[in-house]
Amino acid sequence: MGMAEGEGDGEERLEPEQLAYYWPVLEFQTPPSRRYHFHKQTRSQAAENNFFKGVKWSPDGSCFLTSSEDNNLRVFDLPGDVLENTDTYDLDKSDEDSFAAALIINEGEAVYDFCWYPQMTTTDASTCTFATSTRDHPVHLWDAVSGQLRCTYRAYDAMDEIAAAYSIAFNNSGSRLFCGYNKTLRVFDTSRPGREYSQYSTLTKAKDGQTGIISCLAFSPSSEGLFAAGSYNRTTALYSEHNAELLFVLHGQEGGVTQLLFSKDGNYLYTGGRKDPNILCWDVRNTAGIVYKLPRITSDTNQRIAFDIEPCGRHLGTGGQDGDVHVYDLQTGDWANSFQAAADTINGFAFHPTLPLGVTSSGHRRFSTSYDDEGTNNETSCTDLSAQENCASVWLFPCTWQSSADVSVSVETTEFEHLHVESKGPHEETVQVDVIHAEVQEMSQASINLAEVTASVL
Repeated sequence: MGMAEGEGDGEERLEPEQLAYYWPVLEFQTPPSRRYHFHKQTRSQAAENNFFKGVKWSPDGSCFLTSSEDNNLRVFDLPGDVLENTDTYDLDKSDEDSFAAALIINEGEAVYDFCWYPQMTTTDASTCTFATSTRDHPVHLWDAVSGQLRCTYRAYDAMDEIAAAYSIAFNNSGSRLFCGYNKTLRVFDTSRPGREYSQYSTLTKAKDGQTGIISCLAFSPSSEGLFAAGSYNRTTALYSEHNAELLFVLHGQEGGVTQLLFSKDGNYLYTGGRKDPNILCWDVRNTAGIVYKLPRITSDTNQRIAFDIEPCGRHLGTGGQDGDVHVYDLQTGDWANSFQAAADTINGFAFHPTLPLGVTSSGHRRFSTSYDDEGTNNETSCTDLSAQENCASVWLFPCTWQSSADVSVSVETTEFEHLHVESKGPHEETVQVDVIHAEVQEMSQASINLAEVTASVL
């Protein structure tokens, strides 16, 4: 992936066992710094009340995908110098977006859900895809590089008309695509697009089980055999992936369930609902009751307010209507810290899969308090908003780098050198990416190569 220290200048090449590899341990005592910011390119007279509705990192971390009210999906490539670039985005000094979206895809109707192919990596263009579900349309699989439609997965109702999926999720291997409908799950083989699918009712023969629209799906990371489904009827159910057999149903959400997320070890499930002030923690090994509740300010919105768990699995971050991202310690359920990310509702938040980064999206539909001559309530134009409203930002968190050699190196105190490693992003030619290369005295001045950590995701 790159040259170890001394290679090319007559010194002995380091063997793989002499190299240590790092992963970031995020610190939340200090607020993160805003690295990139986006607000102008989603605002136009053609889309007077446009706003971001959600954001998700690609599985390899090379880019992130946003959804917005104008029915557009936008892919933003992560710059290769994100870690070493010390510049922060100053809202008082800059009124321009950090950079433009690399790809914009327009869906004809409102986007219900979107998700990345879980095996996506920029080193294999065939895996660079994501799926979308939209009103009155089949599920679309898009090429994240070219923007072309790869294929569709079509479900039909009893009248032989297209049935739109309200939620979608790939299983961990990406071999099957699960879709949620009204009291129904449909499962497609990703290698066989079209109208062939397996259909499962979420109700049992005794009419027990899970009723309502299946609004969200999540798969356990520790097992290929378990997934969770949330319903707008305020229930969450656990199913067997093999045949969608209902295992048990969880009750306790105050509103329709809008997001599900398993802990990194798969033992706990976190559920959030619309107009529900709490994220609930469940132990899937013992579902007798709620383990704890994580408060957030979401009681006045029907929006999906996203939350995410950082790569080490210790903390959860969530958006809310107050414009802050609140972080909780998952071992105790206690609030750890918060930082202001926008001046309006934070509806999207996600941690980078391997780097000390996070991304937020914000916005909501706005209505003016003035009325026209006919007494009609007018919407406020998105072009009149500040840079901290209806926006998206990338954040850099303070961290220490945990080494496979069981040493911990602070980002602030380590001497950094740089290596140039060839890497190809999803929308650019082969580029030179600066990769952080740290020297640690405890390892007898041996170079610790971070190329395997960083170059693989940029």
